[in-house]
This record gives sequence, structure tokens and C-alpha cells, in this order.
Amino acid sequence: LIMPSFNQSIFHPAVFFLTGIPGFETYHAWISIPFCCLYAVAITGNGMILFVIITETSLHEPMYYFLSMLSCTDLGLCLSTVVTILGIFWFNAREISFDACVGQMFFIHGFTFMESSVLLAMAFDRFIAICNPLRYATILTNSRIIKVGFAVVIRGTTALVPLLLLLKRLSFCRSHVLHHSYCFYPDVMKLSCTDTKINSAFGLSIVISNAGVDSVLILLSYVLIIHSVLSIASPEERKKAFGTCVSHISAVAIFYIPMISLSLVHRFGKHTPPLVHTLIANVYLLIPPVMNPIIYSVKTKQIRKAVLKIFLSKLI
Repeated sequence: LIMPSFNQSIFHPAVFFLTGIPGFETYHAWISIPFCCLYAVAITGNGMILFVIITETSLHEPMYYFLSMLSCTDLGLCLSTVVTILGIFWFNAREISFDACVGQMFFIHGFTFMESSVLLAMAFDRFIAICNPLRYATILTNSRIIKVGFAVVIRGTTALVPLLLLLKRLSFCRSHVLHHSYCFYPDVMKLSCTDTKINSAFGLSIVISNAGVDSVLILLSYVLIIHSVLSIASPEERKKAFGTCVSHISAVAIFYIPMISLSLVHRFGKHTPPLVHTLIANVYLLIPPVMNPIIYSVKTKQIRKAVLKIFLSKLI
């Protein structure tokens, strides 16, 4: 596959060119099969979680409302990229306009920040449930959960508008070939021939103020949870208390580890092979939406029972 050459100097490119799996272009049709399976699992799994929580009145509790928010952000992430990724694998449709690229970045980064906020809200939910169970129902009322939902959306999107407007001021006179199958802010910014110090500093400040602050507060909540659980006399009660946190801890790990890895590769991995960039970028994007519904279905008895109930009712 011959890569297009772009030497002309223009301020805003008509198009960027996305990249599939470097070195495996002839196998894209075959590579699309596992990607299709992952998207199918992610979309049906999160859709099932949402359907179960909406239809089962026994799941109309704060913990499951937050889980439904997590499923919404995961669905948003999947739907933001499925067209470009599968378009590359099936039709070699690598072109994406500058405005479409900016729009895709808004949704990808927006849903990423929203997911980080939801994970923080879920950590707070576990903290209240374990450390202050008698006040759980009075603290996490339906009206407060709705306010949290609005705050998650506003926090996840407002900071992105000036960030993407700053991107529009840049000139692009280098190669217009991106390293990923979707538009990713640091990737697009690297192609600019303009000074990007302001963009880089502002982007870093947004990441720190969102995902950075969230991760610290999640860690702090679990320090307090562990301190509270260790004061419980009965080993069985300790095990039960920790058991309610396993799903959330897993969701936090599969979200933050790929995100940190991708950030480090973009910041420090200038000489890293392109294949490594692509693999980490796809793991960052697909693994959380695929794994979250599986983890919560397996580890949360109420979700598992509700899903089985629906399947059995369809079979009978």
C-alpha cells in the first residue's frame, strides 16, 4: 500500500488520512473480524446492562444508576469510532475531513472524561455504602443522582470546546497521515508546523484536572474504604464488603491503565514502532467497553440474575 505524500503547505487540510494496522494492510479484511466481534460484544453487552437496569425495578438503586451511566459512556465511545475503524478495514476508507476529525475528537475525549467522572461517582457510592450505610439512602437521592449525571456531561464537554478551538488555529504543512484508526488530539497536534506549546499545556491541564484529579480521589476513597473495612470484626463481613468493590476496581484498572499507557507512548515514545501506537490506541478504546459489561454481569449477582431472567423468559 503506497502512502500518500503531502508536501504542500496549507493552513487547514481538506482531509487527514487515518491508519489501520501498520504493516498488515493486506490482512485488514481478516483483522476486521475480531474488531467486529469486540464491537458486537461491547454494544450488545452495554445495551443489555442498560435494558436490564431500566426494566428491572429491583435495580432502581444508586449503584445501578451509576452503572447505567458507565454503559452510556462506553456505548458513546464505541459509536464514536466504529464507522472510521471498520471503514478502514472493509473499504480502505482512510480519508476524514478536518471538521469531521474535530467532531470525532470531541466525542472520543468527551466520553473518555465522562467515564472518568462516572468511575469517581461510583467510588463515592461505594464509600458511602460501606463507610456510612445508614445515611446511604438520604445522601444518594434520585434528585442528587440526576444532578451528578448533568455534572458529568457538563464537566466532560465544556473544557473540550476551547481545546478544539485552539486546534483550529494551527497550520498543517507536514504529512497529514495520522497514526491511529480514529482522530486523537495529541496525534493531530503533532502534525502541525505551528508552535503547539499552548495546545499542549492546555491539553495537559485538562487531563490533569479531569482524569488526574479523578484517579487521586478514587484512590483516596479506597484508602478510606479499606480503613473502614479493616475495623469490621467479622472476617465474613470484611469479605462481603470488599466483594462489593471488586467490579469497580476492575473497571478503574481497565480504564486508567490503557489511558496512561497511550499518554506515555505519545509523550515519550517518539521512536516506538507505529504498530505499538496502534495496538495501545485500540486497547484504550475497545477494552473498557467490552470488559465492563462482562465484569459487572459476572461479579454482580443482581445484574447476573436479571440478565438470566430475561434470557429465560425469552426461551420459554
